[in-house]
Amino acid sequence: MRHFASIAIAALVVGVAAIGASVRAADEPAHTVVLTDGNFEIRDYPPLTIAEVTVRAPRSDAGNAGFRKLAGYIFGGNEGGKKFEMTAPVIEARAGGADAKGRDREAWTIRFVMPAGATLAAMPKPNDPDIRMVEAPAARYAVMRYAGYADDNATETATQDLGATMAKRGLHAAGPPLIAQYNPPWIPGFMRRNEIMIPIR
Repeated sequence: MRHFASIAIAALVVGVAAIGASVRAADEPAHTVVLTDGNFEIRDYPPLTIAEVTVRAPRSDAGNAGFRKLAGYIFGGNEGGKKFEMTAPVIEARAGGADAKGRDREAWTIRFVMPAGATLAAMPKPNDPDIRMVEAPAARYAVMRYAGYADDNATETATQDLGATMAKRGLHAAGPPLIAQYNPPWIPGFMRRNEIMIPIR
């Protein structure tokens, strides 16, 4: 089953109608495009307020669980029951690390960017203690866009393509790659927009 099939289950849990309405009108974080060359871009992003959760599980399971938790937060699962519009993309980042017994276990951090104008101080506290509210600093990213479903093979290929493009341009990574997915599960593969984003120095 493709990765986004599990996200579809999460969407049903929190309410397809609510998510569908939000995603169709989803805003993207403000940014400045510095350079465009085909599917490759360099972008500057300002500081962003982010809700994130880390799940120790394979990527498909982590995406499902993390999406459900974060969707619960923006749809009222917070102090005061405030609701927020969903933004795009949903971001995944490999977390890794060891468990309590020192064993390595696969883990992923799932992130929602909060709507424009949101500040860390003004965001309500999540009801779910696993959710963290953080402010990501301003950063420049090298970005590679790819279509289809963001399964492991497609994502690995796009990551390698981005790495090769960065090497040709003399760009150096300042952090690990992020997987950015912009579409709800029901969008056909050929219409989907996914990106690998790597912060650069």
